[in-house]
Amino acid sequence: MKIAIPLAEGKLTMHFGHCASFALVDVDPQTKKIIKTEEVAAPPHQPGLLPPWLAERGANMIIAGGMGQRAQELFARQGIQVVVGAPAETPEKLITDYFAGTLMVGENVCDH
Repeated sequence: MKIAIPLAEGKLTMHFGHCASFALVDVDPQTKKIIKTEEVAAPPHQPGLLPPWLAERGANMIIAGGMGQRAQELFARQGIQVVVGAPAETPEKLITDYFAGTLMVGENVCDH
């Protein structure tokens, strides 16, 4: 499985649509171990672009701080599961906590 995480300065950024880059993390869902992490520059901001762009890169989950309802629907259409309300942590910590069942998700900080 491949998990996408929007980054700013190495940690999750609250506004995924305006991030500088994405961590694309390959994870073995059986062992719950990180296999490989790649950081890729985000494309220029354009509404509706990120769901197909991330799907083309193999992402099937995105962990985000905030995300509007429409964006969540667009990701769902691409077969990408969305986790919102995650804290500004490193990709490794977010993924480790997610698989351990200890990822503390709060309020979705995006309202559009």
